[in-house]
Formats: sequence, structure tokens, C-alpha cells
Amino acid sequence: MLILLPPSEGKTTPSRGGPLELATLSFPTLTDTRQAVADSLVRLARGPAAKARQVLGISAKQTEELQRDADLWSIPTAPAAAVYTGVLYDALDFATVSAAQKRRASADIAIASALFGLVRLGDRIPAYRLSADTTLSRVGRLAAAWRDPVQHELSVTAKRGVILDLRSTSYVGLGPVPTQLADRTAVARVLHEKAGKRSVVSHHNKATKGRLVRSLLAEPRPASVPDLAGALGSAGYRVELAPPKKDGLPWTIDVIVTEI
Repeated sequence: MLILLPPSEGKTTPSRGGPLELATLSFPTLTDTRQAVADSLVRLARGPAAKARQVLGISAKQTEELQRDADLWSIPTAPAAAVYTGVLYDALDFATVSAAQKRRASADIAIASALFGLVRLGDRIPAYRLSADTTLSRVGRLAAAWRDPVQHELSVTAKRGVILDLRSTSYVGLGPVPTQLADRTAVARVLHEKAGKRSVVSHHNKATKGRLVRSLLAEPRPASVPDLAGALGSAGYRVELAPPKKDGLPWTIDVIVTEI
């Protein structure tokens, strides 16, 4: 199984640990693009601050984030599971799952990243500031830079098993699941139902996705997308499964919640 997660904008800055080594990261075919993106980010952060803040979408008060990008090659690293914070990762609470579930998560989960393309939970990375919709000099739009390398890596990594895509739209843009894998891919939506009406609520959406992944780590790996929906139902979620509308599109799993 492959579970694709978005990163978090909020990150915990490691206080100790060795510097970034791209060669140690998972998905090694992404190394060349990682090098180009990282070099361009560092060059931007070390240049005129006003331009860097504009490109990165940060304020003049966020000097620490700009400095982290400038020092990307020398600041400490930690496992991605400890660096990424925020609502989804708080709800997943990876540090408290069992040892067996940690091994399962390390093998099954991949996190989308504007800087690294894809990383595993155990990959050692620094805290950084870079969003999926950014355009960097000498690299261009990150969506264009990452699309082919990430799609290739997904096709290699997910040769079998179900794919659960929980990425946000901008991070799907960095590398959509290849169409040849669509028949065993599910995109999950979290919908809040109140008075018969349904809507997407961002904060609760992220928290529910984190809890959903945590629940799946305790279930057997599903053999098909319908099995995945069944596993979520067994874990206590109210789900509705919709098949692809046409060839090359994924299944849709709606997770219906009534409380926020």
C-alpha cells in the first residue's frame, strides 16, 4: 500500500543532527531535481530579502524562516516525522503508535514536498520554507519541475497494492498518480454533514485524515480500493465509495463527519 500525504507549512526546527545529505533520502531518482531546487532556494534566500520574502510568501517578521532556507545545507536535520507538524501530523501522532505500526508507516507512507519531491517518515530533513506553488529562478514552476520525476517514482514505487492519495490539490500538482495506476487509487475527501448539507472544512479535514491514517496502520493492508473502504468502515468511519467516472481517473472515498 502507498499512502500519499501533504507536508505541513508548520515545521519543528531540529536542534541537533547532521546536515542534509540528499544521497541518504528515499526515492533516489529524485536526487538531481532535489539538488537543483535546493540550490535555487538557497540562492534566493541569500539574495535580496524583499525579493525572497515575496517569492516565498512570508512577511518581514519571518526572518527565521528565511534564514533557515539560506542555511539549508548546514542546519541540523531530523526524521521527517518529527519535522512536519500541524493538524494532520498532530492527529496522526506517529510517536505514539506501536513499533509494528511505525514499521508499517515507514514502508507505506510518502510525504509530498516542494523541496524534496517525496520523502519517507524516516528521511532526515531540515526545517524549510517552500510551497508547491512557488516559481524559482533556474528551476521555474515547481509543479513543472517535479511532475515527471515524481510520476516516474510513483510508478516504480507503487507497482502493486492500493494507493490512497490524501495530498492537497497543490501537492497533487507536483506529481499526479499516473493514469495507469488510477484503477487502484483512491482520493479521500472529508465532508462535514450538518442539516443534510455537506461541506469541506479545512481544519477538520486535516485532523480527520491524520486519524484515518493512524487507524489504517492498525488494519490489514487492503487488496483493493473497495477493501480500503471496508477497512475504514471497520475502523468506525462512515464512508461512501464512488468508482472512477472514466478510465484513467481514481476512485473517490468520501469520509462523512458530523462533528468538528
